[in-house]
Amino acid sequence: MSDTQNKTGINRRDFIIGASGAGLAAVAYSGAFAKTTDGSSSFDVIIVGGGSAGAVLASRLSEDSSRRVLLLEAGKSYAPESYPDAVRLQSIIGGDPEHDWGFTSEPGWGDVSFPVPRGKVLGGSSAVNAGVAMRATASDFDRWTKAGLPNWSAADVLPFYKKSERTVNGADEFHGRSGPWPIHQLQDDEISDMQRAFIKSAQMAGFPKVDDFNGDQPLGVGPYPMNNRMGQRLNTGMTYLSKAVRARRNLTIRSKALVDRVDIIKGRAEAIILENGERLAGGEIVLSAGAYGTPAILLRSGVGPADNLRGMDIPVVADLPVGQRLQEHPFFYTTWAAKPERIGLPVPPVGAILWAQSSKAAPGEGDFHVSAVHYGDPAASPSGAIFMLALALTRPKSTGTLTLRDRKATTSPRIALNILGEVEDRQKMVEGIEMIRRIARQGPLSDIIVQELVPGVSLTSSADLMAVLPKALDIYHHPTSTAPMGGHNSPHAVTDYQGRVNGVGNLRVADASSFPDVPSVATNPTVIMLAERISAWMRT
Repeated sequence: MSDTQNKTGINRRDFIIGASGAGLAAVAYSGAFAKTTDGSSSFDVIIVGGGSAGAVLASRLSEDSSRRVLLLEAGKSYAPESYPDAVRLQSIIGGDPEHDWGFTSEPGWGDVSFPVPRGKVLGGSSAVNAGVAMRATASDFDRWTKAGLPNWSAADVLPFYKKSERTVNGADEFHGRSGPWPIHQLQDDEISDMQRAFIKSAQMAGFPKVDDFNGDQPLGVGPYPMNNRMGQRLNTGMTYLSKAVRARRNLTIRSKALVDRVDIIKGRAEAIILENGERLAGGEIVLSAGAYGTPAILLRSGVGPADNLRGMDIPVVADLPVGQRLQEHPFFYTTWAAKPERIGLPVPPVGAILWAQSSKAAPGEGDFHVSAVHYGDPAASPSGAIFMLALALTRPKSTGTLTLRDRKATTSPRIALNILGEVEDRQKMVEGIEMIRRIARQGPLSDIIVQELVPGVSLTSSADLMAVLPKALDIYHHPTSTAPMGGHNSPHAVTDYQGRVNGVGNLRVADASSFPDVPSVATNPTVIMLAERISAWMRT
């Protein structure tokens, strides 16, 4: 997902199936606003970050015509129908440098570092992701409620998933038909020959077929539900911020607006300070800058671990564990040489998935994803054809940190992911590789395979497989939990169950940073649901 090639030897830019095109220049949509006595702009609500959460909040909160809403986006904005190919085509994952923050993680276990692309454009990372539209499971929300968060059970959040969704698939009990965010459940005839063979082989290995990963029984194998139409990724800047929404007089959208910090006076958030020094006053401020951007803004504002802040000469406003619970899904690419005449066309690049349980999984918890994907360089295959069965550990035990390098808004934060830092995570990865090999030995998939390239057939012991993990290790690009919600007695809580920052008035967090822990699935639909949930609270 970056132009930078990591130690896996895998460059995701090599996976792109054609990309070109120029977008329109960034534009700002101006609505009504007031002026304070000192001449600064004043709004009822200021939302920082126009991505998966911020676009939702801006759309929902501006439905009340009496509420003046300002949405700030550090990247460019485009008209809904005019996004350039790099942030529109489903085949291009990760966008391009023009629409990316350019972050890289610190070296961790195995001395591996990773590019960590994040969307820098109206629509955020929903404009550069793979478009996977799978919801978190009931077991994920069981953990949240057990952690002391009321109103976050699976039953509580289902109406907000449905409110966001527009689909023709699945039962009415679980799905929305008229929401802004389109979801298409891929069918067997829409995926590649290899992906269909993977599904059949997984069934032969004992895994059930799933027709609806967003229904009541999501564990098993089947085609993905996707947020796309006719090869186009439909991000929240297109869907929640439609032409009609952008035309609202009470909504102002400013692009290329880099936020430095929140101006907190006597324990209350009063304004946003941009990197250029401009001050924007707000009655309530919501940080939706993502799992990396939001904690960085909090830290620069004096909200974070007191010792760390004092070490950077930042006055302490609230001593909270910001950036201390970073989680991310590890990814390992098993790679296979294929028979050219049997693999079929490599379209779609992402099409079929197995959601399964390790031997250590909790009841109802799916802690493995295996994605059948047309990634990899065919020139690296002795047969001239290649595919990957990519293993993700979706319930990792390892946690990392996000800290500041300095006080400048233009400086990237220090991102220490600690991927596979816990030995239990490495053991699970080995178990997952063995599971993939078991599937690959089954009928239709085995008929396609010429040779196992990575890890390689000679590596059979647990020790050998653990040793090879750094050579094909990556991340799923689902960072969370850097400003987590928590109960009253939680030592990890930065906000309460409604995203209100502890000890600071008028300030909320609403994005993946506020997840108490990483859910067992791609995070984007759950981020959108969370923004729907929090916007409803803000409107009551």
